[in-house]
Amino acid sequence: MDRNTIIGFILIAAVLIGFGYWNQPSAEQIAEQARQDSIATAQKKAKEEKAKLEEEKSITAFKDTTSSDSAVVDSISALPESFTTLQNNNIAVDITNKGGFVKKAVIKGYESLEGKPNVTVFEGDEQTLDFRMAGKDMNIITKQMTFIPVNATDSSVVMQAKVGDTGVLSIAYNLPYDSHLLQITLKAEGIDGLFSPNCNSMTVDWRDHCRQQEKSFSFENRYTSLTYKEAGAGTDYLNEGKDVEETVEEPLDWVAYKTQFFSVVLIAEKQFAKNSTQTSTPEEKGGGYLKQFHSQMQTNFDPQGNEPTRFEMYVGPNNFRLLQKVSDQTTFDKKLELQDLIYLGWPIIKWINRWFTLYVFDFLTSMNISMGIILILITLLLKVITYPMVKKSYMSSAKMRVLKPKLEEATKEYNKPEDAMQKQQAMMQLYSQYGVSPLGGCLPMIIQMPIWIAMFNFVPNAIELRRQSFLWIKDLSTYDPIFEWTNNLPLIGDHLSLTCILFCAANVVYSVLSMRQQKDQMVGQQADQMKMMRWMMYLMPVMFFFIFNDYSAGLNFYYFISLFFSAAIMWTLRKTTNDEKLLATLEARYKENKAKPAAKQGGFAARLQELQKRQEDMRKQRGY
Repeated sequence: MDRNTIIGFILIAAVLIGFGYWNQPSAEQIAEQARQDSIATAQKKAKEEKAKLEEEKSITAFKDTTSSDSAVVDSISALPESFTTLQNNNIAVDITNKGGFVKKAVIKGYESLEGKPNVTVFEGDEQTLDFRMAGKDMNIITKQMTFIPVNATDSSVVMQAKVGDTGVLSIAYNLPYDSHLLQITLKAEGIDGLFSPNCNSMTVDWRDHCRQQEKSFSFENRYTSLTYKEAGAGTDYLNEGKDVEETVEEPLDWVAYKTQFFSVVLIAEKQFAKNSTQTSTPEEKGGGYLKQFHSQMQTNFDPQGNEPTRFEMYVGPNNFRLLQKVSDQTTFDKKLELQDLIYLGWPIIKWINRWFTLYVFDFLTSMNISMGIILILITLLLKVITYPMVKKSYMSSAKMRVLKPKLEEATKEYNKPEDAMQKQQAMMQLYSQYGVSPLGGCLPMIIQMPIWIAMFNFVPNAIELRRQSFLWIKDLSTYDPIFEWTNNLPLIGDHLSLTCILFCAANVVYSVLSMRQQKDQMVGQQADQMKMMRWMMYLMPVMFFFIFNDYSAGLNFYYFISLFFSAAIMWTLRKTTNDEKLLATLEARYKENKAKPAAKQGGFAARLQELQKRQEDMRKQRGY
């Protein structure tokens, strides 16, 4: 390492140490932070009051402004709030008489953050679903109406409310056995005179305050989004990290309020019309909520009551196979493709997860073995599949290593900077004569990167890992702390994850072996340049620690096992490779190629030779 490099690293270290010292809070700063926290609390309260005011304004703006009559004539509005419960083996929903919508939803069979046997997705004022119809002299706003439950059973109920003098608005709910789809049918009777003849739509106003369901707020928040499917097209979502309001110009099949492992999806039979408004507002850590979602959409409505308005509401886990099954269970004539709620990566990465990882994971899961063992078996399978290519790549590097003395001898006359091209050409020519590809050593990284990225997208979305323990890990779907503290530290957070530390340590070991292998095959200035690259490779695990400390233990454990096996394979290949025998094989090939002088070089070596010839011609023309 030259002097400039050493000075550079010293300066970087000094800056980092100085930055850490400078950012230590003083007593005044701590007091100021406390004041800022109180301000933030006040701002949050103001934000909530603003949202409530905006909702009231939207309802007020929707009300009739030309009539002194109430928008909805309801003689039973003074009744207290009551609930009708529908349930099956999968979910339970409470439907309130005040507004006639689902006010509580519970998913059965999944442990809650508090350790309860079922997960409550929303309850109380956390979720509202309001249907609004604009009439000639009066408007219908279901949220302000009181409904009477009729023909209630464990699986169905009809909520009815009086409209005007003789009209009735009915919202029928049906929950099929062993299903996650709640069927919703809205129908009007005797109210067509309240609307203009060309009235054929209504407004759907849907809001939800998404609960935090997992231990890691920041990690779960990354996978919490308002997602929607455009009719006849694919899915899209609002930015997870920003306060964003978006007008979607295309008609929609469904809108989903999705957290990391659970979703509530509102599906329209006749689509939600163009230019719907979708809003996502992130919440601060510590409040128990992830985001606030709000959707305002238009869909079909028949005031004459000949054609009902139908919806389906999915309430359930983000399980890929289950979502595929639910997409086939819909009573609507459309392809829901709800499985797209689970993001499996870019097109190539998605293909790996969709047609390989999922099938292997399903097969291993069916064997009822530990999820930690499943991750190890998947890693082993991937290593077995890629081993022939990895071995071929390693042998290419080994050939370059045993040829290093000959390369140094063949290129020792090209030591000047202006001779770099000639030196490279001489090396390529020698490689060609010995039948060695200098690009073969890059193959392991090329092979592993798509697999690493595929698992990066698959593991955090695998709900099968949720609440599953392995060895010291209590939950493979979230971080596994060995130390925790109250206040967040910059870049680290409030904990140290053991699997993340193991992953970074394995990365260091693998980097040492990889850099040693590459160093042994470098010649001249390449070896000097490799020194800088080596330090960069050693710093990468440090960077990974700050990135992955908050990630799931399952993902960090997979990366740890994968790097452990990669290092073991590289070490084994190094120990079992006979350099003398390999060099003898290369010498035999060299003699064979020498015996065929007429043979024409091809590929990269031929292009370099032609480039050198042109360079020599130019040098002669200039008189060098």
